[in-house]
Amino acid sequence: MQHDAAALKAALADLEQRHLRRTRRGELHAGLVNFCSNDYLGLAKHPEVVGAFQDAAAKYGVGSGASHLVTGHGPEHEALEAALAAFTGREKALVFSTGYMANMGVIGALADQNAALVSDKLNHASLIDGCRLSGARSQRYRHGDAAHAFELLSALDAAVDTRLLISDGVFSMDGDVAPLPELARAARQTGTWLVVDDAHGLGVVGATGRGTCEHFGLNAGDVPVLVGTFGKAFGTFGAFVAGDADLIEFLIQKSRTYIYTTALPPALAAATRAALEVSQRESWRREKVLALAQKVRRALPQFFQETREPPPGTTILPVVVGESQRALAASRALENKGFLVTAIRPPTVPAGTARLRITLSAAHEESQVDGLIAALQDCLGELA
Repeated sequence: MQHDAAALKAALADLEQRHLRRTRRGELHAGLVNFCSNDYLGLAKHPEVVGAFQDAAAKYGVGSGASHLVTGHGPEHEALEAALAAFTGREKALVFSTGYMANMGVIGALADQNAALVSDKLNHASLIDGCRLSGARSQRYRHGDAAHAFELLSALDAAVDTRLLISDGVFSMDGDVAPLPELARAARQTGTWLVVDDAHGLGVVGATGRGTCEHFGLNAGDVPVLVGTFGKAFGTFGAFVAGDADLIEFLIQKSRTYIYTTALPPALAAATRAALEVSQRESWRREKVLALAQKVRRALPQFFQETREPPPGTTILPVVVGESQRALAASRALENKGFLVTAIRPPTVPAGTARLRITLSAAHEESQVDGLIAALQDCLGELA
């Protein structure tokens, strides 16, 4: 792109013409029922979570003041990391400031230019960018195809001593679940690190909400590098990596996105630990949101028949409509009926697969979900 204002204007006009220009909403969606938030358990406004934040902010202030390795790390971070390690069944956990930084940091620390990376074609952008910026050789296997992943790993030169197999646990745009047992087997047979980002699984998937590893009965030996975030089911902000003690110590020493950024505020660490406790104690939240998601799927099977059927435990329901213009029109029609459902367009999803990404929350009432079902039938009937 040329370095002038005209070039920028032309690029923006091109995005507008192709219905791909993104916009931000400054208002708080007054009067709309939000069906596109990742607050799956409805914990963002939970009194205990808010109270923990306020108490810690009064004690420590609203910022951490420095990076973890300077003066930003404190007792709230230590307590949260211990709770996360116990929750995930790992020896240690390490708190990062964002999920993007956690994924970038893990891949960048473990992989140098001599490493080889094999990742799912539909992985989150942070995993894709982590692979790109690591400088390592990177290949992508067909979505959810563990046999293809094994084929790519097996074909690597024997001289490659560092290999990473990388996948989301629950894919954020489709709501389907990675074939983790098969991926774990492929990684084990080829001497490969398996890295799983379970941002959309932890708190929701599994008998006690411990994510896709729990759903499949996998342990730390099967999935040695587990990434999770706080901004989904736990309703706060930030992320973590969990694994054995040596892995976490290595990341402390080598992960640039951990070393060279301001630490998560102690108040957010305290709020997240409270949210983790509430999520385990109030298991009805997980049960409710999963029941609501199943209700929508069963009421509108014609809209979901083309998607991969997820096992019970995901709250992401994609309605693929094809072209970006149609997705935007459907989103506006739902807004006119009082429902906020964002249109997801390329490059977030592949060309020709623009969609409405519906997400359910334990904060939703049955009557609101009934209203959404009726609105979808009205707005999208022609897509059946």
